Amino acid sequence: MISKVLIANRGEIALRVIKTCKALGIKTVAVYSDEDRNSLHVKKATESYHIGEAAPAKSYLNQEKILEVMLSSGTDAVHPGYGFLSENDDFARLCEKNKINFIGPSADSMNLCGDKMRCKEAMLKAKVPTVPGSPGLVKDADEAEKIANEIGYPVMLKSVYGGGGRGIRIVNTDQELQDGYETVTAESIAAVGKSAIIVEKFLEKTRHIEYQMCRDHHGNAVHLFERECSIQRRNQKLIEQTPSPAVDEAKREEIGELVVKAAEAVDYTNLGTAEFLRADNGEFYFIEINARLQVEHPISEMVSGLDFVKLQLDIANGEPLPFKQSDLKMNGYAIECRINAEDTFLDFAPSTGPIPDVTIPSGPNVRCDTYLYPGCTVSPFYDSLMAKLCTWGQTFEESRLRMLNALNDFYIQGVETSIPLYKTILKTDEYKNGQLSTDFLKRFGMIERLEEDLKNQKKEKQIPALASAIMYSEFFQSIVKSQNHSNSSWKNTIGGM
Repeated sequence: MISKVLIANRGEIALRVIKTCKALGIKTVAVYSDEDRNSLHVKKATESYHIGEAAPAKSYLNQEKILEVMLSSGTDAVHPGYGFLSENDDFARLCEKNKINFIGPSADSMNLCGDKMRCKEAMLKAKVPTVPGSPGLVKDADEAEKIANEIGYPVMLKSVYGGGGRGIRIVNTDQELQDGYETVTAESIAAVGKSAIIVEKFLEKTRHIEYQMCRDHHGNAVHLFERECSIQRRNQKLIEQTPSPAVDEAKREEIGELVVKAAEAVDYTNLGTAEFLRADNGEFYFIEINARLQVEHPISEMVSGLDFVKLQLDIANGEPLPFKQSDLKMNGYAIECRINAEDTFLDFAPSTGPIPDVTIPSGPNVRCDTYLYPGCTVSPFYDSLMAKLCTWGQTFEESRLRMLNALNDFYIQGVETSIPLYKTILKTDEYKNGQLSTDFLKRFGMIERLEEDLKNQKKEKQIPALASAIMYSEFFQSIVKSQNHSNSSWKNTIGGM
């Protein structure tokens, strides 16, 4: 049985894992870089160990150093969180070799999931529908161009080894394809050190809908419902919600069965996510498996009533799933806003630096997973995600209004954030009516509408300020008049004496 878990990560996800481990009486080991000496996960863990410089390659991606800490601390399991080494099959294999329980899928399964081409082949064999595209890797830009002309533009150039929206380029012409091919190759090499390109049909006005899947070591598999993740920037998610407004009970069951087939097709164990694109005609197409715990897992926890980290630990311990698909029910509606440190008006460029003060929202059915505290620092070395703000309600509208109130209560001093954009989005009729798509921001001019909202807010603030100034001016004038009157009376009195 797992008794001590090393968290090979940082920030809010490290804190999230620590919280469940503490509740289960499991000891935790934190690792940290120079940049994170004063971070909360370092203070909250049972033990903490320094592993290197701020740059991820020198710390959180340093497999040998992390292994050294695992062995010296007596760790019997490792939780990778998300990002960093979470989907690195070499790291999973290193843990397996050293008899350390990797809380996730096997190295072989992870390798298969990470190879988009092989994974696609496995899905086709399992009769899980996939996006039309190249039957295998394309050897060069000319071959990619030929396939693009066969399936029709627009198409996506995708790195097999990409992830998190990286290594993807949408192209509409032969020239754009030729130019984009080199860019995608370079992005993939920069991210993971290697490149291999496939071509897929780009489906316009699509929704990004993912399913949480779960499978134990005894062959039992279920899905834990869907999440709508269509509001994105640069192919990376901003706002997620569950259930999806585009999925009814019949469709949920239909796609859920495909998700179970997908898990079985790659021999997946533990928790993972099967991601789909929903075309405008209602058809679903499998795109990839994320072989880890998702950033947005809290909203699925809120509607399912399950602790996903506990579930991960139980599966890693070899325990069978304690429920069947028929036992699982969705309860209510949940929304997550990713609170990023970035400047919306500078193409979402990172905003970093010290946080002198912060106020974290709270209250009934409000959850905020964050590493923030007054006096902390948002580092330029790591992802811009500072917090995950989640709300739950019996109805979608209740959850939406709760989120708006929570966003209003969220105060972060020192950096630019995505909070103003989210407030604009959540107030729109398009969002309220469920008119979601992966091009939502561009399609409905959200940046321009945010700009207008901020202008109106400035005007609204100016009116009370002007009124206050006028009132102060009138008050001051009355005092002056009163003093002049008093002085005049005094002079008259003197003159009369």
